[in-house]
Amino acid sequence: MSKDNLFLETIKILREYNIKVNKRKGQHFLISSNLLKREIEYAEIKPSDTVLEIGAGLGTLTAALAEKAKKVFAIEKDRKLFNVLKNQLSSFNNVELILGDALKLEFPAVQKIVSNIPYSISSPLTFKILSLKYEKAVLIYQLEFAKRLIAKPGTKDYGRITIGVYYKADAKLLERVPSKAFYPPPKVESAVILLRPKPPPFEISNENLFFEVVRFLFMHPNKKAKHSIKHYLKSKDIEINKLESASELFEKKVRDLTPMEINKIVNVLMPLEKE
Repeated sequence: MSKDNLFLETIKILREYNIKVNKRKGQHFLISSNLLKREIEYAEIKPSDTVLEIGAGLGTLTAALAEKAKKVFAIEKDRKLFNVLKNQLSSFNNVELILGDALKLEFPAVQKIVSNIPYSISSPLTFKILSLKYEKAVLIYQLEFAKRLIAKPGTKDYGRITIGVYYKADAKLLERVPSKAFYPPPKVESAVILLRPKPPPFEISNENLFFEVVRFLFMHPNKKAKHSIKHYLKSKDIEINKLESASELFEKKVRDLTPMEINKIVNVLMPLEKE
């Protein structure tokens, strides 16, 4: 189906079901058949694959996945769109529709995740995906957010989500996506991101402590690390003067710390936690 045909089909479905697009909910429907085809190719969907889609919308991507995969789980939060999906995908016996909030649901076991991510939940949803077992995820994000997933230390895009992705997966920006690939067109560009799980690049003695410290640090990314660490210690009722002999890393700005350096800071804090 050409882009024009996909656009016309989208308009037809919206009119047929009397759906008024809610931009506040981040509803932007894919109308580029070429991009749709590339998403499937990037994910390398095999006939034996079970696939998860989050935010199925009108079922355009869902149907394309179902033609290639053994099984597709498609999550949709909007009840009206869910009813559209039931009708549009009724001919597929390998699609299981799930009505609910993706952030609250327990995800089924899958090999692949392919989704045009609802931009409003990009961060918490990405952290949830990173906690899963999967082979590959092909996800479309807002470009600004996508850049944060692959950012380098010292750059403005580097932050908490960057650390989480770096520790759990290899992330690659496959292509930028113009707003005209969606209807209605969002005000921002998007990007296709590939995530592949990987073994941790360094050993963390206490993951919960590590990511809690990361959260505190990036509350103030442009201040020295010791600023956030003092707030962290205060929240734990640990004496701040315990830092007097701490590492020189506390003098660096948070945004300049590499993930490994943050781990070194955590290792300095661990004995204090146990006192």
